[in-house]
Amino acid sequence: MQLVLSLGAALCFVLGGVFMKHADGLRHLPSVAGFMLLFAIGAAMQSLAMRGAELGATYILILGLEAILAFGLGIVMFGETATWMKCLAVVTIVAGIVLLDGQTTPG
Repeated sequence: MQLVLSLGAALCFVLGGVFMKHADGLRHLPSVAGFMLLFAIGAAMQSLAMRGAELGATYILILGLEAILAFGLGIVMFGETATWMKCLAVVTIVAGIVLLDGQTTPG
């Protein structure tokens, strides 16, 4: 359940970032409302994911998932480039999440 909540939080934060980009410096109120709502939902999900879990590990998991999702959405939605160096960075983030998960699994 922690992973589902973490993924949900990361997704809310990334989608909130998309709305933030469209808000154009708080100029477009519907986009401002969208990113504030998504960030609030993401924060609530992150809080639930942190129950009974390590703060640092959960926070890093969510930030890593958020970075991966933001990278993918940036390419798909905004035509950002996927250089080999950026792809290597994403692979490094994934490796870090896998290593971190192996250290925090109970039992």
